[in-house]
Amino acid sequence: MQVDKRFARLSLAFATALLAVALPALRVAPVPGVALAQVDAGTVVREIRVEGTERIDPTTVRSYMVVNPGDQFDVAKINQSLKSLYATGLFANVEIRREGQALVVQVEENPVINRIAFEGNNRIKDEEINAEIQLRPRVVYTRSKVQSDVKRIIDLYRRNGRYSATIEPKIIKLDQNRVDLVFEVNEGGKTGVRRLIFVGNKRFSDGRLREVIQTNVSRWWAFWRSGDTYDPDRLAVDRELLRRFYLENGYADFRVLSAVAELTPEREDFVITFTIQEGERYKFGEAGINAALRNLDTTALQKTVLHGRGDWYNADKVEKTVSALTDAVGTLGYAFVDVKPKIDKDEANRVIGISYEIGEGPKVYVERIEVKGNVRTEDRVIRREFRLAEGDAFNTSKLRRSRQRIQNLGFFKKVDVKTVQGSTPERTVVEVEVEEKPTGELSFGVGYSTADGVLGDVAIRERNLLGKGQELRLAFQGSTRTQQIDLGFTEPYFLDRPVSAGADVFRIRQDRQNTSNYDQTELGFRLRSGYAITENMSQQLRYALRRVTVENIGAGASTFITSQAGDSTYSEIGQSLIYDRRDNRFAPTAGYFGRLSNDLAGLGGSVRYLKSRLDGGYYYSIIDGLVLAGVAEVGYIYGLGEDVRLSDRFFLGGTKVRGFRNFGIGPRDVVTSDALGGDRYYTASLELRFPLGLPEELGVSGRAFLDGGSLWNVPASGPSIRDDSSLRAGTGLGIAWNSPFGPISVDYGIPFLKKNYDRTENFRVSFGTSF
Repeated sequence: MQVDKRFARLSLAFATALLAVALPALRVAPVPGVALAQVDAGTVVREIRVEGTERIDPTTVRSYMVVNPGDQFDVAKINQSLKSLYATGLFANVEIRREGQALVVQVEENPVINRIAFEGNNRIKDEEINAEIQLRPRVVYTRSKVQSDVKRIIDLYRRNGRYSATIEPKIIKLDQNRVDLVFEVNEGGKTGVRRLIFVGNKRFSDGRLREVIQTNVSRWWAFWRSGDTYDPDRLAVDRELLRRFYLENGYADFRVLSAVAELTPEREDFVITFTIQEGERYKFGEAGINAALRNLDTTALQKTVLHGRGDWYNADKVEKTVSALTDAVGTLGYAFVDVKPKIDKDEANRVIGISYEIGEGPKVYVERIEVKGNVRTEDRVIRREFRLAEGDAFNTSKLRRSRQRIQNLGFFKKVDVKTVQGSTPERTVVEVEVEEKPTGELSFGVGYSTADGVLGDVAIRERNLLGKGQELRLAFQGSTRTQQIDLGFTEPYFLDRPVSAGADVFRIRQDRQNTSNYDQTELGFRLRSGYAITENMSQQLRYALRRVTVENIGAGASTFITSQAGDSTYSEIGQSLIYDRRDNRFAPTAGYFGRLSNDLAGLGGSVRYLKSRLDGGYYYSIIDGLVLAGVAEVGYIYGLGEDVRLSDRFFLGGTKVRGFRNFGIGPRDVVTSDALGGDRYYTASLELRFPLGLPEELGVSGRAFLDGGSLWNVPASGPSIRDDSSLRAGTGLGIAWNSPFGPISVDYGIPFLKKNYDRTENFRVSFGTSF
């Protein structure tokens, strides 16, 4: 026991002595890369001195520290100060040491970036990489930020299918503590898709499912494809496409269990495996509508349900029915509508009954409308197409119509409209994001006739002049038969009102020697205006003053042509009444339109007549990509106290009835082969547009057509005159390609109902480009 006590006393004395020696040499726990001098705990800091600063004020350095003059030398506070200084990203190195009662902070500032450059990037432009990284010139350089940007550039290359790309950042030191930052890029080759594997599919083959998804297997000959490289974002889209495909075909229990992409051993390609569970196929059961809104007649709404009992279940039809019900109820004056499908699944009988519950949705108002992505186009050009205004009650139907109106401008490749919550749950913000496309057009048209050879025209047109939505057009048409110059300007919102106004000046010279043995020159101007009567109905008004000269009549011309020689002056007014319910004016896939046009000449001038035309069309999407279009047109012209002149009659053929050349149908002098035109005509066309099985991004589609029509009633008679109102018809096939050089189309028509005096053609080709 005595020995233990003596040993304890000796141990305590030794520890006390060791502590006395160690305390003066006590070190603050170092932060990696920082040299810290010895400090004494318990000593008061009289001064904090900052050394090594160049651009940064010493006061700024002290502001980041948690140690102040008058504080004791506290190990924890000094460590925290070091961490705070490093966290600013302003310094490459920081050291704290003691000199007497002063705490000296020695810093080495990070340099400032003078310039950022990229080398070796051939596939991705500098602008795209710059938009991806966060570092900019005149920003403080730090290694962590550089490494972060390296990762962003690598991710950018991976999204473009280049998984073997490497990035090496380098700096070039300059004076005044500046550096040039250079990213050296080794792009590597494209990482393609070697195989697409589907596991668990029994109802649909691998080949059918490959058609559904966007990802494609890499093929050396498929140079136009953009989906033959691995993209994880595209893979997520593919999962959703598979899900929607199966749900549209009745497989309500379908699931994608996994989608795995594995690099091949040589790290050149990916093998992608989709593991799916199809489940059973269901049919629709009873479909009902229950409304909680007062005075709402659900019987009238039943026709908006797009599916019936016994049909195969289709989730897309359910979504479209919800949209149709929302629109239908909204048009009845119910601003706040919430339609929810209540699904009753009978797994034993594999039947799904649906009850559409219509209730009053939350009262939401439009707080503001934000427009994004428009670089050239002014905001007001987009905003004036909205059927909703800031402060209005939110209406899904009006929002959808607004999107359609913006799309119909033809200025944008893509229009996305979405809503986000506003400042309160009762307010919503409508965000419109557009992607602009070229609106200037330099178009070349070429037609080939078996009799007349090649015809051509050139037109320069800007549909969005200076981003104001105005249209300016200058057209030249030249061939062996026609020379035309036409200058036109249109302001769609005259004086900031929803009334369009425009003017045209034109000169047209037509050589009709091959068809009617005369030349015709037309010189004049036209004023026009238009306005909307309802959402889908509009009216256009016009006035034209022009002079028409029939001259150079051939020696062997028909006497009915010779009698028309000389000048005529026209002063005419006209109108067009249009009703348009097409989903897209430029490439309709659904909907219909009708148009009635009337022109009256005789308000001055030497010619008097009444001309009327009625045309319309209907478009129906059979399945995705397969569109059936039917259009028809009739026309009539009546001379007011005089016969209708040659230059005012209708002529038929060409694009109206394919298989016949221009002026190929209608009354004709069979002795001279001159086309005489007619006072009455009709045409009808049925066209089926279909995909050709090529990738959608290639932009190639086919069409089959059946055209028919007739032209008759010429105010002349004689043994050489043939005037027959019987039907002419032609049928054929065509191909349309939205090529990188512009739209190209080829039609081959075969006339199968014709008269022996009609003029026919088989091929018609046209192409164009845009800027």
